[in-house]
Amino acid sequence: MDVRRPDFRETVLRQAGAAWTHPSGSRDLPRRTGRHDLLARQVRIGRWVAGERAPAAYHDAGAALGPDVLGTSLLAVGPSGSGKTRTLVEPVTEALALQALTGACALVAVSSAGSPLGSDSAFDVIVRIGDPSSVHDLDPYAGCDDPDEAAAVLAEALVGDLDTVNAQGAATALAQLLGPYRAVHGRFPPLPVLRELLEGEPTALSALREAVAGDEVMRRELDARVRQAGAPGDPGRALADRLALLNRPAFADFLGGDGGPQSGAHRAFSLRSVAHHPLRVRVDLPERGHEEAGRLITRLVLAQFHTVVREAGRGHFAALVLDDATGAVTAGSVRRIQRLRSQNAGVLLSLRTVADVPEALHGPLYGAVGCRMAFSGITTWDGSRFAQTWGTEWVETTEVAKHTVFADQPMTRALHALRKLVTGKAVTTDAVTVRQVERERWSASQLAHEVPPGHAVLSLTTVQGEHAPPLLVDLRG
Repeated sequence: MDVRRPDFRETVLRQAGAAWTHPSGSRDLPRRTGRHDLLARQVRIGRWVAGERAPAAYHDAGAALGPDVLGTSLLAVGPSGSGKTRTLVEPVTEALALQALTGACALVAVSSAGSPLGSDSAFDVIVRIGDPSSVHDLDPYAGCDDPDEAAAVLAEALVGDLDTVNAQGAATALAQLLGPYRAVHGRFPPLPVLRELLEGEPTALSALREAVAGDEVMRRELDARVRQAGAPGDPGRALADRLALLNRPAFADFLGGDGGPQSGAHRAFSLRSVAHHPLRVRVDLPERGHEEAGRLITRLVLAQFHTVVREAGRGHFAALVLDDATGAVTAGSVRRIQRLRSQNAGVLLSLRTVADVPEALHGPLYGAVGCRMAFSGITTWDGSRFAQTWGTEWVETTEVAKHTVFADQPMTRALHALRKLVTGKAVTTDAVTVRQVERERWSASQLAHEVPPGHAVLSLTTVQGEHAPPLLVDLRG
């Protein structure tokens, strides 16, 4: 700070209130719907409900989220209509967009089809996949220069959710084509051309082989791909089939459709920019009829985000918000989510049900995120996953047992008999037993049937390792 102090003073004296503003020139969002604390960098999402499970310090206190907890990533599960978008995703997106204006955060929000997050004026870049009116296009390679890195990102997006295709083998197959093509053309191939190469189209492969004839290394790479094409276990066919989902007329001018620096009238945008600038980016998924393509694009954005946030030298927090993470969670993405905490980044994953995630990844996913949120209306099956993750606690229980008193003396027996005749009850004494028992913090049945509408059970973990137990929060206020 001492090095920059003269520059800071000079800039403030010269520009006054216009100094050190966001590159967009904006100082505030056009409209705020949430309650924000800019000094604490938090947005209030509700209030903790006073109850037996809640410590006294939480009774009716405000529940808020900020980068200190989002840096451990957050998983929210709730059925459609439970309020995930309205009470969680939208306030968090708004808060991160507001913090980006101070240079403290970069935001990437992926909206569900037909339901964009926030107003257009609250974002610097809006990519509307499949919409001819979109100004920007999404670079499928995230501005990568290394063919192996670009291949790993694309392989994760295309086949990362398939158990029948080895992710490393798919990345190798892509690299064997991306490297030679870049060596010849100075850029990576557009997706339609890449699909032709993966399918083994003779004309495309022959032209590329002739172009790399003088480069021995790249020629060997291409020859290895040609030998593997069509062999048992070759991932090329699965990669080509997934690329076919994006090789539709609706996406002809998107995702580098023509292979040029610009895709038609759309300016190519690289997600790598969020690693260097506090940008506010929104990606709108295609409308109905392209659900599988939308899931593929979501995986692509998630894979690119994991890649770009690894770059060193970034001083601002980077956040990715997925309004619908269905199909986006893979074995590779779960491993990368665990590393985000040390990279000053985090993701918010919203799911309608845990069944949208492969069963083998349920445990790793719940262990990878530090914050977990169960909305009202979840099934007992989904609730069991939260119950297992939140574990048990020791509580003190008191049991009172009544024992009939049998008198030894005749006079006492007579008095007891008279008392029973008058009251109709035998004379008893209370036996009180106090013991420690272990019970679930929240059982699957309680999560499914005892969480009222407009409420959720939320547990938090900060990047410093501090924990808040799973408590009921009222999201309506």
